[in-house]
Amino acid sequence: MDFALTEEQQLIQQVARDFAQQEIAPVAAKHDASGEFPRDTIVRAGELGFMGVEVPEAYGGSGLDTICYALVMEEIAAADAAHSTIVSVNNSLYNNGLLSYGTEQQKQRFVTPVASGKAIGCYGLTEPQSGSDAAAMRTRAVLSADGSHYVISGKKAWITSGPVADYMVMFAMTDPDKKAKGITAFILDAKQDGFIRGKTEPKLGIRASATCEIEFDNYRCPVENRLGKEGQGFAIAMDVLDAGRIGIAAQSVGIARAAYDASLQYARERKAFGAAIGSFEMIQHKLADMKCKLEAARLLTLQAAWKRHQAKHTQQRSTLEGSIAKLFASEAAMFCAHAAVQIHGGMGYSKELPIERYFRDAKITEIYEGTSEIQRMVIARLETGLR
Repeated sequence: MDFALTEEQQLIQQVARDFAQQEIAPVAAKHDASGEFPRDTIVRAGELGFMGVEVPEAYGGSGLDTICYALVMEEIAAADAAHSTIVSVNNSLYNNGLLSYGTEQQKQRFVTPVASGKAIGCYGLTEPQSGSDAAAMRTRAVLSADGSHYVISGKKAWITSGPVADYMVMFAMTDPDKKAKGITAFILDAKQDGFIRGKTEPKLGIRASATCEIEFDNYRCPVENRLGKEGQGFAIAMDVLDAGRIGIAAQSVGIARAAYDASLQYARERKAFGAAIGSFEMIQHKLADMKCKLEAARLLTLQAAWKRHQAKHTQQRSTLEGSIAKLFASEAAMFCAHAAVQIHGGMGYSKELPIERYFRDAKITEIYEGTSEIQRMVIARLETGLR
């Protein structure tokens, strides 16, 4: 058993760390305060190949493995979770679905600009009344009489990168009577009539990652922009979420690492009662627990990334490993961020330091790409074989 990273993986890790610390970290607080989408740094991320890590070079990507993607996500999230959310959606949710189920023409048209960072992609599954229960969606896609296009009507909610996206992988009911088996996936051009963006959501955390509702008012989607077959949408969505959960697990590791590193430094430097607070047993216990959860989360995430990469060759799923990593890492991020605020005391509650931002950003990792409750359900069902 070899836990060492390859030379290629170490190189991409170092490039991502340098970029994140030198270009993202200095602007993270400004973008968090304003909520402004960080377009300049996202364009730069695209130039470095981070917006299409696993996308083949033929389609504008870096052509690397899933472990490289997890390493990139951790490094960017350690500097700013909002940036890593944008990177995650482009890579895991948008590009993955198109690479696995798209036609050659679809890949050339819709993957290449997004993987290169020249365009932004988004993913539309959640609706105002259906989050975890995706099969309850109400958005409808009706095939025209001549079979040339679908007319789409409905609304999607909590669409990450929605306010700025150029393209969207979206799911709609084509046969409501079949429930989950009546869902179909589509690729939408956001510039087309009928694609209506709602207000940007005022979020607790990851504030620079723009999020909004998107309404479809008789949007005409050419039949050649259907992704996969009719009725295959739910299977595509779940497969894509397997990849998405690994991305969020890696994001969680990055947040946890940032919180831990800051706490470790503060514990060495902060003096109280004539000694560094890191010499106090209660602070030591917090640091020890943070370190254990951080390392366990990283190993679970890398294991899931490895399994996902292997699955591309074996045609197996990485659902179990992805759910375990996402569940544990997201809760580890929340634990570490909470402990970091406590260790920093009043300064942890102040916007003068990024600690409170880590705390706000960590919470969403327990919610999106499947809540912690959903992850526990998925894990238990896969292990027991019962539903």
